Order: sequence, then C-alpha cells, then structure tokens
Amino acid sequence: MDNKISKIAVFTSGGDAPGMNAALRAVVRAAIYYKKEVYGIMRGYEGMIDGDIVKLGARSVGNILQRGGTILKTARSEAFRTKDGREKAFQNLKKTGIDGLVAIGGDGSFTGLHKFNEEYKIPAICIPGTIDNDLACTDFTIGFDTATNTAVEAIDKIRDTALSHNRLFFIEVMGRNAGHIAINCGISGGAVATIIPEESMTIEELFDQLDKGEKTSSLVVVAEGSKLGGALELARKFSERNNYFDIKVTILGHLQRGGAPTYFDRVLASKMGVAAVEGLLKDQNDVMVGIRDNQIVFNPYHAIAAQHHKIDSELIRIAKILSI
Repeated sequence: MDNKISKIAVFTSGGDAPGMNAALRAVVRAAIYYKKEVYGIMRGYEGMIDGDIVKLGARSVGNILQRGGTILKTARSEAFRTKDGREKAFQNLKKTGIDGLVAIGGDGSFTGLHKFNEEYKIPAICIPGTIDNDLACTDFTIGFDTATNTAVEAIDKIRDTALSHNRLFFIEVMGRNAGHIAINCGISGGAVATIIPEESMTIEELFDQLDKGEKTSSLVVVAEGSKLGGALELARKFSERNNYFDIKVTILGHLQRGGAPTYFDRVLASKMGVAAVEGLLKDQNDVMVGIRDNQIVFNPYHAIAAQHHKIDSELIRIAKILSI
C-alpha cells in the first residue's frame, strides 16, 4: 500500500455538516497509523492561500468525534477561483512538503480540488460532507442523517402545538437543489404535503390536496428550493383563500446544520476518512469516496459533476399515498 506520499493535508470546505469532525479524526489517525505526517489546513481554501497550516497528531483530534461543526473551520473562497490564488496555495503546500490532499466538503469543494489537481498534480481525494445528500455516486453524504433527524425532531414538536389549535404549518427545510431532507421529513413527520425541487406540483394541485383533507391540523414540508416558492410565499398564497386554518410558518434554517452527529454519520465519516487515506496510498487520485450498498467506492470527478443524486421515486410514491 505504501507509495511516495509522505505528508497528507486535510481540510474542510463549504457549508459545515455534522460528522465533519469525525471524518477529520479518521483521516488524521489513519495517516498516522500508516506512518505518514498529517497537517490540517484552517478555513479551507482560504487557509491554503494564507498558509494557515498546522501539524496534527492523534491527540489533536481527541474528543471531537461527537462534536458538530468543524474544528478546522470552513469558508468559501473567491480567491481560490483565480489562478493567482491557486498559485499561492500551491506554494504554501510546497513549502510544507505536502504531497497528498483530502478535502471534506460538497460539490463546490470537489470542483476546486479537481481544478487544483489538474494544474499542480498533487494527489487528492474528496470526502462528501454535505447535509443535502445531493452528490452522485454515493448513497449517503456525511451530515444528511443528522440534519434529517434534527428536522424531524423539530417537526414532531411543531405538531404538538398544531394539534392544540386549528393550525396549518408550512415548515421549510434545507434543500436548495435537492429534496432528500424534505421527502424523508415529510414521510417521517406525517406531512399532508411535501414540496420538493424535483417535483412539478402546481399551486392549484397543492390547494386541492389541502382543501380535500379533513379539517384537522396539518403540516406541509417545503424544501427551500421548491419551484412553488418558499414556506412564507406558500403560506401567504394559501391564506388568501383559506378561512378556517390559523396558518403558521416555521423556517428551520441553520438549525439543521448544528448539533452532535448521529451514530450513523459518525460511522459513515469514520469509514470514509480511513478510505480516503488508504485510497491516496493506493494511488487513487481526483476521486470522491462514496458508499454504495454499504461498500466503499471511489468515483472520478467527471462522474460526480455530470449528475446529481436523484430522489428515490419510491419515497415520492409512498409520500403521496400516506398524505391522504
């Protein structure tokens, strides 16, 4: 397994996701297990450009497995989009002797890593850390399970107050381009309707679905990227034709990003972190670690960039059956 790589740097990039720290811990300890030096880059690509790079040991990542967020911090970097910015980043890595990279992040992080790899040929692997679960070629991304559980817990609490009144709640969850969180929350939270970016439900179809139901308290789960508009807009439109329900809106927002990762995300992140290091040492390059049918897989950048993780059509069918 051993190859010429001797110093591996790891960083987190883009939006934070519960389980990033667990993945970071796995990368650091796996690298040390294989007798490689390992470094952490602070604030993602911004820290790479600024030279904010620190050496890490096994104890550096102690007691972080259960923590949300990322101890390395994260940031979006406009400077890294430029040739000059990437050149500065490369010079800082060269100065430290880093010859392998592991990024933990979403599609934007992977795109940046791919471009950097094309220009400077430093072997690099991406670990999918994004709550939206929208990256192709993997069944799950780190943070999705925790974010969905957080949203379902909030929806259960909202239902308590809905049942105490004649209330219709429009609950907005994250998912700018993908409805994975919404569809799972809709089913597990007992929503009367679930609005996701992948579906083309019309406003009249939504109104008909709400009108035909019995006059009981109801919940509508809306992905933030819904083609019909967000929860506030839908609530306003429905209130114009409704004289029965007391209509309320709850936007869960960044609540879904925080908190301790579930056991599933901790184990998933640990598997992917070890796999990323072992992949580098087996000459994998410009790939993303994924999990398919509970098996680790490596997929090249072009396969990830060409598609998104599609919603399971069976979940959509089940949601429609159960929402009567």
